[in-house]
Amino acid sequence: MRFEHRPVYLRRGKAALDAHYAKHFLYPHFDAVGEGCTFTNPYFVQVVGAGVELGRYVQISALRENQVRFAVWGVEPTLGRVRVGDYTVINPGARISSGCSIDIGKNAIFASNVYLTDTDWHGRYDRVFSQGGHAPIVIKDNVWLSEGVVVCKGVTIGENSIVGAGSIVVSDVPDHSIAAGNPARVIGQLDPKETYVSRSAVFADPHAYFREMRKVEDQLLGKNTLRGFLRHVFFPRRTD
Repeated sequence: MRFEHRPVYLRRGKAALDAHYAKHFLYPHFDAVGEGCTFTNPYFVQVVGAGVELGRYVQISALRENQVRFAVWGVEPTLGRVRVGDYTVINPGARISSGCSIDIGKNAIFASNVYLTDTDWHGRYDRVFSQGGHAPIVIKDNVWLSEGVVVCKGVTIGENSIVGAGSIVVSDVPDHSIAAGNPARVIGQLDPKETYVSRSAVFADPHAYFREMRKVEDQLLGKNTLRGFLRHVFFPRRTD
């Protein structure tokens, strides 16, 4: 598909259905959900265990074949939690598993198939009854984790840092760094004096942002018809 063929009312209807489903069926599984959170395909978001909190304007997208999963199994009665900061974006396939604690700062970007785990889940020798080692994960503000990044227990990723696709992070990444590899190592630096534009800037005036998005939808989809959409579904063309 080269173009979006749905009429604008179908697109908005799908968004309204997603929002209703999320609030009725998904929100109760979180300990807290901040205002303005959005879910695309919330039917494919799983929350297992208590202690998962979302900040304001968090965006989570999932797919049938690439679900998003939050899982908390505390290794001790007082442990096990996931806190997601304001304006964070989590894309399909992300898995966040906590037996200790995972704190994600504001404006984080998680590309598809990112995996965070603060616990080994099995001991080196006792692989039945032991959950192995555990240590907190801290993802500071404005961190970008690329496709397929794995962040292991005890890691802190510094503010504004980027981790390259497919990296396995087993040690701390300093602020304003670019890290990549298995195990991940710092391969570059970002200029801390530069001005970072993060997702929070979009929501300085949330109402204006959503109004603008509706205008864009009207411009892109306003001429689409139900007949044209059904033709595209049942009789697709190369130009579609």
